[in-house]
Amino acid sequence: MQTSAPRMQLVHPNITRTCKEAEIYESLLKLDGAQVLELGCGKADHTRNIATAHPGAKIVAAEVDRIQHAKNLASAPPANLTFADFGAESIRLADASIDVVMMFRSLHHVPLDRMDDAFRQIHRVLRPGGHAYISEPVFAGAFNELVRIYNDEELVRKAAFDAVCRAVDSGRFELVGETFFQTPLQYKNFAEFAKKHFEITHGVRNVTEEQSAAVERLFNTHLGPDGVKLAQQIRVDLLRKPE
Repeated sequence: MQTSAPRMQLVHPNITRTCKEAEIYESLLKLDGAQVLELGCGKADHTRNIATAHPGAKIVAAEVDRIQHAKNLASAPPANLTFADFGAESIRLADASIDVVMMFRSLHHVPLDRMDDAFRQIHRVLRPGGHAYISEPVFAGAFNELVRIYNDEELVRKAAFDAVCRAVDSGRFELVGETFFQTPLQYKNFAEFAKKHFEITHGVRNVTEEQSAAVERLFNTHLGPDGVKLAQQIRVDLLRKPE
């Protein structure tokens, strides 16, 4: 795991640590007994795991996609996990009520003209000394080359990084540190990849036949006896609200 001194960089030239993201946030944050907010939770896999691992924590997991939010409400979450339907730019929680705000690869989905609003809202709901954990995919690596064929997010990911930089430069947040790692991905075949990444609820992919064929050709160059093993590069910016 590469953790830089308090400075910010969009990419890291040599990411060597491969692990699940839980290893990262568990090492950086104190979650026992914390009031936690996840923004853009999707299926809320991370917050479900946090709720189970830290039964004393109280967690709100917010998602703007109505289809996924309905599925979350219909599930059986741990008792200390509550689902909500608001976005990062319009958080419906009281001032200074949260210890930790977490965003797992969701900041770049916030409308570009509302990213600064999102950080103002995060600052508002965090208690002094509270932390914002911002995890974003890095636009690099073999997995990224597959995805960019049908969903090129270079501009929005750069915009998300710039928004984090502005949040720090403004003095609204302090940069605790920046961590780079890669998380493992494995697929038995292209059909499994396509089902997971083409069929989503939070957006319309509209993957053309030509794009799908191009992805499959590149996917098959990584095919081995156990399927395809890849890794997604991730950057975590850990911010702190000054006391």
